[in-house]
Amino acid sequence: MENMTRMPLLGEKFPHITVQTTQGQMTLPDDFKGKWFILFSHPADFTPVCTTEFVAFAQKADEFKKMDVELIGLSMDQVFAHIKWLDWIKDNLNVEIPFPVIADSAEEVSKTLGMIHPGKSNSNTVRAVFVVDPEGFLRLMIYYPQEIGRNIDEIIRAVKALQTSDKYGVATPENWPDNKLIGDHVIIPPATDIEEAGKRKKQDGCFDWWFCHKELS
Repeated sequence: MENMTRMPLLGEKFPHITVQTTQGQMTLPDDFKGKWFILFSHPADFTPVCTTEFVAFAQKADEFKKMDVELIGLSMDQVFAHIKWLDWIKDNLNVEIPFPVIADSAEEVSKTLGMIHPGKSNSNTVRAVFVVDPEGFLRLMIYYPQEIGRNIDEIIRAVKALQTSDKYGVATPENWPDNKLIGDHVIIPPATDIEEAGKRKKQDGCFDWWFCHKELS
């Protein structure tokens, strides 16, 4: 694993790491090259909030697949604990976890990605979410404290927005595609010269030269 003195930042390459998972050894981001992937950490196996999150991720797994997004979980438990926990979820909640889970008992990945925060137990990670694009660049990070469960639909929404922005060269408004001001429209880049700014003021779908929106074609 590459040594890092700080956590990665948005727009940087995701660090090259080799990990042991419930589905065998993997190398990130190489094994997901050409696909989006989401790495998410949970504080510990056999804990209530984490169990609800894993069930929710599993129930949304097909939706992630349709978006060409792979999932991979992580905690600092050992791999046999992961296996027993996933078996418990299947046996007791009738939900099979289809994605691999990293066993980071040596804490190398957690420290590299800044998932052990001050004020919390050093034996647990916070609830971090890392979204990585097909080129291996880190595009989004979300951190939740240990006591607050995540909203999986929001993660799906954010990834769809990133993919839309990349494909069409646009931005997306608050709560897109259900924004109260412009609905499911997207925001086009502002004018970059005086002539274009003047034209924008007269165009439909423009509040002003710097705020124009349109329907996706």
